[in-house]
Amino acid sequence: MRGQFGEHFKLSIFGESHGPAIGMVIDGIPAGTVIDEEAIARDMARRAPGNDPTATTRKEADRVKIVSGLFEGRATGTPLCGMIENTNTRSGDYAQLRTRMRPGHADYAGFIKYGGYNDPRGGGHFSARLTAPLVFAGSIARQILAAKGIEIAAHIAAIGDVADTPFDPVNVDAAALRALRERRFTLIDPAKEAPMRACVDEARMAMDSVGGMVECAAVGVPAGVGSPFFGSVESVVSSLLFSIPAVKAVEFGDGMALPRMRGSQSNDAMAFEDGRVRTLTNHNGGVTGGITNGMPVILRAALKPTPSIAREQRTVNLETGEDTTLSITGRHDPCVVPRAVVVVESALAIALCDLMMDDRAARL
Repeated sequence: MRGQFGEHFKLSIFGESHGPAIGMVIDGIPAGTVIDEEAIARDMARRAPGNDPTATTRKEADRVKIVSGLFEGRATGTPLCGMIENTNTRSGDYAQLRTRMRPGHADYAGFIKYGGYNDPRGGGHFSARLTAPLVFAGSIARQILAAKGIEIAAHIAAIGDVADTPFDPVNVDAAALRALRERRFTLIDPAKEAPMRACVDEARMAMDSVGGMVECAAVGVPAGVGSPFFGSVESVVSSLLFSIPAVKAVEFGDGMALPRMRGSQSNDAMAFEDGRVRTLTNHNGGVTGGITNGMPVILRAALKPTPSIAREQRTVNLETGEDTTLSITGRHDPCVVPRAVVVVESALAIALCDLMMDDRAARL
């Protein structure tokens, strides 16, 4: 198993959905870095379950207990470990999933990889519950980046076929991103909240689920961050985004629309503005050649519908070797997109922090 990420800002994730605790060990935080635990708590609350009708009813406080690497509010320079207790588990809901595999979930793949020794309760280590430590690490990375004038925020770009207004890829600014993070249901156009909630409720009443899209932006990122090929901004950021269990597609800038353009349309024309180089458009999402160009970094992550649904589905029973059906009970999100907003932000923050700590760039 590979439970580590990073060359400079290094993470090691641990825990299972129904185990005693989940958490993250972070190595590489510069000694003396101020760690705002209240800011961490605010970010954790944005992801926490049980706070919105679109989410699972499982209630977890998601309070992070920092057990090492912090003294009098500053990082010591040694590994920092944060633990989050699991306090509201109902493992009995998952008894049938030891042998009956959930379609669309990691049950079967995990069973094969670990020879049946994986923890099936709540999805075990495959659970979206493990995005809580990711948000913890992302909150610290966000604080490190904010000290350098970098702001990151995301919004619900779409739920089902209901879409929010997209970011202005050229003119999005830090103040707008900070304001966006204060909204409970994170939208640029608040008028889209009601139809989005209706879409989720329709799926829930049908014993089904619905997916969507999160759009994320970072401003203040200097030009020159990242490396070509294996250290490209896109590859490093995407590796973390695809670690979010529901993410199945990622695009930067105009992404999948670029193949339908000509070069004269997709190229971002350049000009001087107040003595610095800017582009007049941002079809490439602030990244060219795997390296930031000083424009806002814009990306979108597509999240699939939650696979755990109450509607009867065809599956297999590994114990009997027979085809069977499965209706899933328990507490599950009819839509993960609203809670995923801060998770996508965290992934971008962590990746940028690691990239900017590269010795060759010496950005942090």
